[in-house]
Amino acid sequence: MMKIALVANTDWYLYNFRLTLAHYLREQGFEVTLISPPGDYVGELEGQGFPWLSWSVGRQSISPLAEFPALLRLVKIYRKLRPNLVHHHTIKPVLYGSLAAQWSGVHGIVNSITGRGYVFGSQQARARFAHLVSHTLYRQAFKSPKSIAVFENQADQQYFIDKGFVPPDRTRFIASVGVDPQRFRPSPFPDGVPIVAMAGRLLWDKGVQVFVDAARLLHSEGLARFILVGAPDPGNPSSIDPDQINAWVEEGVIEWWGWQADTRIVFAQSHIIVLPSSYGEGIPVVLLEAAASGRAVVASDIPGCREAVQTGYNGLLVPPNDALALAQALRTLIADPERYRQMGANGRQLVLARFTVSQVNAETLALYQQLLSNH
Repeated sequence: MMKIALVANTDWYLYNFRLTLAHYLREQGFEVTLISPPGDYVGELEGQGFPWLSWSVGRQSISPLAEFPALLRLVKIYRKLRPNLVHHHTIKPVLYGSLAAQWSGVHGIVNSITGRGYVFGSQQARARFAHLVSHTLYRQAFKSPKSIAVFENQADQQYFIDKGFVPPDRTRFIASVGVDPQRFRPSPFPDGVPIVAMAGRLLWDKGVQVFVDAARLLHSEGLARFILVGAPDPGNPSSIDPDQINAWVEEGVIEWWGWQADTRIVFAQSHIIVLPSSYGEGIPVVLLEAAASGRAVVASDIPGCREAVQTGYNGLLVPPNDALALAQALRTLIADPERYRQMGANGRQLVLARFTVSQVNAETLALYQQLLSNH
């Protein structure tokens, strides 16, 4: 039986974004092992019958010397597990996993680039240093002819090709990790004052400040309630201090619902979903889930969001880092319920046409089969 390992920097990522792929692969006759640092979702993964292996790797360190033991730990895991193919998600698994797979003789290596993230988007000195380090590591990691880099949007794909990280013939485009349209379904819009929600990790780079500033601009008009959903991510250098979030709540411009394990509850209580990220995403899953749930979406006009939002059809795109433009877009939609309802219906059709998990899983399996047939 062919062995496939799915690797990520958190068990949360595997549970939320790759569990349906794991089930699909098992149905196709593959033996699937999940690898990540330990967390709250390990029991959920193992409870669904998947072997899970613990891999300790830091999320904040950018020192190659300090991180070298993490690379060696993954080499040890691969040599013991002996997978036929490994699929890495998020930056450190991609970088360290690719090297570990090369050193361990793994036949097929798939690297999913789900956006450029903090390292490429931030202008902080720490990020610029990591940017230089990662350039060297990417070229080394992607040099194996056994590897394929998968991109969720064509801007990221072209960036990696232009930088010389990976040759064009070893890149593929698969639009997102997919959404289950049976799980995320339209629900009736709630009565009362419209709710505009932003859901996700509470990071400066996700545009939380822009959302708060836009809410502040509209607060005096009483047009809507503005809800922040999610929790800070201490493992990310861009994480927002909870004291800052509480200060915004005390100011009265937003409400904070904290972490919600099931975003369907958030969508059902909301009218419009917002994601004002300041730099390129892969394709933000929250936008696709909201669209599948029949909600209009407003997002930054950046790579990734452009794929999920067709402005004027299922939502609106606004310039990044522009609270005034975001406020104006929200004011326009809130004043026209028929329009945002129609956008929600259009968004579901967009997901059904391009972004279902069944489509993504089939494309991913075809890629695996191509790599495995060559070896």
